Amino acid sequence: MTLHIDLHAIVANWKALAAKAPGARAAAVVKADAYGLGAARVATALYQAGARDFFVALAGEGRALRPHLPIDASINVLSGHMEGADLTGLVPVLNSLEQFFRDRTMRPGKPFAIQLDTGMNRLGLEPADWAAIKAEALAAKPDFIMSHLACADEPGHPANAAQLAVFRQVTDGCDVPRSLSATGGILLGPNYHFDLVRPGIGLYGALPFADAQPVVRLSLPVIQTRNVQPGEFVGYSATWTADAPRRIATVAAGYADGILRAISSKGASLYAGDAPCPIVGRVSMDLITADVTDLAQVPLTLDLICPAQSVDRLAEYAGTIGYEILTSLGHRYDRAYR
Repeated sequence: MTLHIDLHAIVANWKALAAKAPGARAAAVVKADAYGLGAARVATALYQAGARDFFVALAGEGRALRPHLPIDASINVLSGHMEGADLTGLVPVLNSLEQFFRDRTMRPGKPFAIQLDTGMNRLGLEPADWAAIKAEALAAKPDFIMSHLACADEPGHPANAAQLAVFRQVTDGCDVPRSLSATGGILLGPNYHFDLVRPGIGLYGALPFADAQPVVRLSLPVIQTRNVQPGEFVGYSATWTADAPRRIATVAAGYADGILRAISSKGASLYAGDAPCPIVGRVSMDLITADVTDLAQVPLTLDLICPAQSVDRLAEYAGTIGYEILTSLGHRYDRAYR
């Protein structure tokens, strides 16, 4: 099982998104092991391309990444200063009064950033809490102040303008770099860009960045092929039955590898080049079956993610989003970079 990862495409996507926000510094979100693609390799390639600001979710992710980046790269931890966290060499993005006072007591003089809640009601200081510590926080010179858009993937959603208005209201005049936009926010236009943008999913070839270069190809080895006669079934619970003589290939991968069971018999295919081989029967823990009757010759591998079936197309079949497809990819794959 091989997950082919195009680092050149990731860099190209980062540059393309950076170019859409020319007045802002472009960071890179590499949390969840760079959305399943390998944070050390991805961050190193982006650093070489000019990125100096990186975002992870947890301090443990930051500590794992820190040895792979030079000291001038900033690794920002979105969960902030959790109790007991080792933040050596990292920048916590503080999101509550408790975190602010903990961090300033334990790490005086060390770099930090602030996250404000502007309506998503997930992470961030509420406006009243921000008002209570604003003077003290600004005097300590945070690296930046950020918030996060809840509906940026939907350009016409009224929550975008509402959150932008709140963000401006609580940060105008702070004289600190500001950041509001991830990939979707970048695409909303310059009003949302401020000083620092945080592209994430768009780096990895998925929506909402429709112009992204594809980044991954997932190739699965064929273990066995067999002939199935009319009336015979394939897989658990006999959910698919042949209506004519068919040739069935079994490949080595399954839901243990992050291939969601929800794509079973939903229209998704494995591909031999551009030729679709419909997935039939249930996706099981380690195996997937596909109809290869129409192939003149069955190749050694079949592709699940490829130009003919993108991450987002596969997500549609599973009833989910590209983020989940990428971050679900397991550790049994050989990851091959170019």
